[in-house]
Formats: sequence, structure tokens, C-alpha cells
Amino acid sequence: METKVRDFMRPGVLTCRKETRIGQVAVMLDQHKVHSLMVTDRDGRIIGVITDFDLLAGEWLSQDPESLNVMKNLTAGDLMSSPVASIEADAPIKEAADRMIKEVIRRLLVTDQGKPVGVISVSDIVAHIAVSAPIGRGQVGDVMSDAYLVCRDKTPIAAAARAMTSTGWRSVLVVDAKGSPLGVVSGLDLLPYCLDDECGTKLVTEVMHPPLTVSIDATLQEAANKMIESHYHRLIVVDPEDPDAMPLGVISSFDIVGLMAHPDSVWQK
Repeated sequence: METKVRDFMRPGVLTCRKETRIGQVAVMLDQHKVHSLMVTDRDGRIIGVITDFDLLAGEWLSQDPESLNVMKNLTAGDLMSSPVASIEADAPIKEAADRMIKEVIRRLLVTDQGKPVGVISVSDIVAHIAVSAPIGRGQVGDVMSDAYLVCRDKTPIAAAARAMTSTGWRSVLVVDAKGSPLGVVSGLDLLPYCLDDECGTKLVTEVMHPPLTVSIDATLQEAANKMIESHYHRLIVVDPEDPDAMPLGVISSFDIVGLMAHPDSVWQK
């Protein structure tokens, strides 16, 4: 029996009104520990999506009181992306994975005969892969990214956010003078400081979370299980013989979905 989107999706849709100020959007994202909210009009119709990345792209322009006041008055409707990418609940899960890869998107609104019923994201697909079937015999080193965004421990969070925005990366690895990994700063880590007047003086070490590492020799199944157990989207890849050295790369949930979408994958046969 073919697996469908409804089998993997998260039922229900977290929303905010288009008039919601971005400060409140930040609070909602932080409280629910999610990366996005669907934006609705006055009639409750979904008209867009706003993500933690949208907030970062705008917030770090506010480096002076006047700009900060302008930012505080912006709403979800001002920063949202529209239209929202959607998929029918009865569509094959392969179709969802293919679209995420081709359109470079992390989530799809799930509809049932046009009515919103849930959301499916990259991490949802990885979660089900991890518990339902072997991903493959490959290792982390086969699919990881050798290049990644990195900064020193003395970097201001505003500089880290600008780097994340300009590169499109959702996190930055924090290292010490010798390159040893100290932590990771993600969009969710920055959300509580989005409209903080003191944000320009804080350092990445004040907001980072501990790095979750995986050996370059680990299986993809082990990497996926770690992501799900810890609710992380990416892992820092290290040399098992020298784990405190400069990391070898990064593997993300998107890398695993990319493998799933490959023509030679067991998921495509």
C-alpha cells in the first residue's frame, strides 16, 4: 500500500493573523518551538507563511532606535511569504519529498479537498523514516556537507544573524580559537532577542545551544535517530579519533531526504 502524505503529516495548523506584530510572532514561535506559522486573513483563510528566518532577515536591519521602532510596527502580513506551497493529504509521500527537494522548501501545507488539515515538514519525513524502515547502508560521510557556516565565540549575535540571512543557512557553528566546537546558534535561539534593544551587544556564546555530534563513520540510521530523539535538524560531524578538532562537516535532515529522493534510493523503487 502506497504511503500517503496524511500518514506523515502533523494534524492541525498553527496560525496567526496577518495583523499580528512580529514581536508576538516571535513569542508564538518560541513557545511552540516551531519554525513557522501560517498567516490568516480576517476570515481565517490562510494567505501566507511566516518563518523564524523571515524575522531574522528583517530584525537585524534595526541597528538604531528609529529602525527598531519601524520594525516593532511590522506585522506578519508584512514579512510573510505568499502563496503557501500546499499538497493534498492523499498525495504519495514521494511527491512531497520530491517537491521539497526541487523547490528547496522545508514544509508544505496539507489540504483535504482544499481544506487545510495539517503540515508536513522535512523533519516529519525523517522521523517516520527513522522508525519505519532502514534508510540505507550508507554512512554519514557519504551525504554530509563538507562546508558549513562557522563563527568564533566572540561573534555578536547580530553578525551571526546577518551571515545566516545572507547565506540562507539556518544555523551557525560556534568554535573556539582552535576550532573546537562549542555550540550552535539557530533561528530559534535568536528569536527571544528579536526585538531586544540590547541584542547588538550579546555574543553567540550567550544564546547558543550545545552541539549534537555524530561520527563520520556512523550510519544514516544512527544520524536520523539522533535527530529525532533530540529534535535537532542537523548534526555536527566529527572525527571519532579526535572529536575536539575542527568538525569535518554537517549533516541535516534535508540531506537525508535528498538521499531518499535520489533515483537509486530504495524509496524510489
